[in-house]
This record gives sequence, structure tokens and C-alpha cells, in this order.
Amino acid sequence: MPDETGAVWRKSSRSGNGNNCVQVATNLLGREGAVLVRDSKAPQDGFFAVNPDVWTAFVGGVRDGAFHR
Repeated sequence: MPDETGAVWRKSSRSGNGNNCVQVATNLLGREGAVLVRDSKAPQDGFFAVNPDVWTAFVGGVRDGAFHR
């Protein structure tokens, strides 16, 4: 499991001021080799790590409209 020490968590600017968001930390890629992801409503519950290529594909899919509500 990657070490989240020093993680800088951020969320989408489209999330507004709400807390129903996914937060990501990409600043540890060099050290941990993963993008860290957690639920902003429950950061104490931990995080999961995603391979950077998988994260890039996911973000690309979001941008291309592959996921709909």
C-alpha cells in the first residue's frame, strides 16, 4: 500500500463547495508510482491507489463523455 504522507489532496473545480466529491493526490507519483483516490466525505476511511495509465484513461473517458449520470 502506498504511503500517503505528504499527499496533496484536490478535487474537481466543478465540485463547488460540497463534500460529495472524489479527491485525488497526484503529487506522489514519483515516489509511490500511483494516483491516490479517496472519498471527501470520509477521508478517514483511507484511499485506494490507481495505476497512472488507468487514471489517465479514466480522466480521458470523463472528458470524452463516456460516463453519464
